[in-house]
Amino acid sequence: MTRSARHRRRHRPYGGQRQAVLLSPVFVTVLVTGLAFATPREIAFSRLLPAAPALAAALWPVLPTVLLGAFCFLAMIGISFVHSDLGTPYTAAAIAAVTLAAAYASHLRLQREETLFQVRLVADAAQKVLLRPLPHRIQGTEIESLYRAAQEQARIGGDFYEAADTPYGVRLLIGDVRGKGLSAVGAAAAVINCFRENAYDQPDLRSLIHRLQITMTRYSASIPADDQQEHFATALIAEIPHGGDHIKVLNCGHPPPVFVQSDEVHVLEPTRPSTPLNLAALLGEHYHVDTVAFVPGDQMLLYTDGVTETRDHDGTFFPLPDWMRSHRETPPRELLDQLNRDLLRYSGGRLDDDVAALAVRRPHFPIQEH
Repeated sequence: MTRSARHRRRHRPYGGQRQAVLLSPVFVTVLVTGLAFATPREIAFSRLLPAAPALAAALWPVLPTVLLGAFCFLAMIGISFVHSDLGTPYTAAAIAAVTLAAAYASHLRLQREETLFQVRLVADAAQKVLLRPLPHRIQGTEIESLYRAAQEQARIGGDFYEAADTPYGVRLLIGDVRGKGLSAVGAAAAVINCFRENAYDQPDLRSLIHRLQITMTRYSASIPADDQQEHFATALIAEIPHGGDHIKVLNCGHPPPVFVQSDEVHVLEPTRPSTPLNLAALLGEHYHVDTVAFVPGDQMLLYTDGVTETRDHDGTFFPLPDWMRSHRETPPRELLDQLNRDLLRYSGGRLDDDVAALAVRRPHFPIQEH
């Protein structure tokens, strides 16, 4: 069995409805043939027989499509023995012509399915490199992630996140590249790779964000000039020191995190703004770190603007702080799953922007590492 055939079998929906769709060309053939035999000659249902192989081209491989066309051709010959003067030569010629065209269309469809399958394999591999699965906990801190592309068929985009267990504590990154297409994906990959390398070596968050700034600037300089103005990124990095009861946050133009502390929900707006990535040449390198309490039982939600800019049918933005107040006790994994469902429900089933989020919690009791 070819890889394309295995792919089609693996991704084929199951159930009676799917089987009925697959067999619809047979149903059409039987129905038209039966009506052609059972109704007066003047109605001439037999002229609808070319529709069966045409429908099969959208559902079946080449050989079954050709066999169905041959059956329709023979059925037309048989009908001509019951009802004369049906214009059998013209209908038979139409069946033969449609069958040949349907066979070619089926061949092209299978080729495109194979091409799409290969593209999705590459996209899936790229996503696993760009947004690899995060550990569910690091040094007793629970971490869960969510990524959802705005387009259902998309695999990767400009939103990114990462977590690292460093000598300085658990370090987190979330960000959003402004821009679209492969250049935005490339910029996100450059920032993530820089974080993965420097999170373990840079002694503080200012030094780390400085390295990310340099990487983003170098990447932007390597792309065509007409794209450079689109290439900047908002980013937020955070550090949870080992054994500490606080968290450090450096927010470079990114949506502020939402904290749940002592059953209270509050948004951590930066005390002073910090420069987004790749805008240091215009705005200067201004970085400010905020330090807030983060004790056992506290939870933090990091997210991209695809969450807060989701709109309902009236154009109202998704009320994230109010939503968090209704889910104060929800654990990180269930929190993100519910957020995903509620965003889709709020937007009417279609998101206008990619969504990425990290839910981080300090548990009340230490969790045994496995």
